[in-house]
Amino acid sequence: MAKSNIRVGIGGWTYEPWRGTFYPDSLVQKRELEYAASQLTAIEINATFYGRQSQKSWENWAATVPNGFQFAVKGSRFIVMKSKLAEAGDGISNFAAQGLAALGDKLGPILWMFMARKKFDREDFAAFLKLLPQQQDDIPLRHAVEPRHVSFRDEAFMDLCRDHNVAIVYGDDDEFPLIDADTADFRYARLQRMSEDVPTGYDGPSLDRFAGMIEAWGKDSYVFMINGSKVRAPAAALALQQRLGIAPA
Repeated sequence: MAKSNIRVGIGGWTYEPWRGTFYPDSLVQKRELEYAASQLTAIEINATFYGRQSQKSWENWAATVPNGFQFAVKGSRFIVMKSKLAEAGDGISNFAAQGLAALGDKLGPILWMFMARKKFDREDFAAFLKLLPQQQDDIPLRHAVEPRHVSFRDEAFMDLCRDHNVAIVYGDDDEFPLIDADTADFRYARLQRMSEDVPTGYDGPSLDRFAGMIEAWGKDSYVFMINGSKVRAPAAALALQQRLGIAPA
């Protein structure tokens, strides 16, 4: 697998404690995305979870980051919080049509994060997966799902994801169940147990273990350092990139 197919990043790019710890003190705020994208290889867009974004925003984001960089896009909370996912068709279509195709080849997977109380319902979840579009304006789309209830530790769930080429998030998390399953032509990980006491968020042996795991996956991979001690997320991502040999020039 080409190293360029592994991307490591953080969730969002605006966070005050990153001023002086990741961003230079002299950097103007409007250039934070540009700086982050020069240091990392991917970022999750948080804003899309909360509301629709303008066409101009998508175009600006695409113009700001370098070639080879990709955004993961968080699916709308108004979709994932529905009691019946099978009824989300219009919402999914509207979400996909809001302008994200403007990212072109800088568009990574769409991440659908479910609430901790959401239990696995085979029929409903199968209907949801069928609703996920495979392309938008001739731009191919990939999808990843992050369930947070133990009921999703079910082979039926994993088989459904395989049938639809949907990745299940590998989540290193103290609270939610880990489901380590290879179900798509790419992998997606969210690493959430950083410690502020460790300058790189995770200690060296943990980062070495993650690097080995990701390389062993042998396919396109998206890995994000989020939550935990968020102030350490950029340092953790930078350290993991170094171990994987994918740090931007």
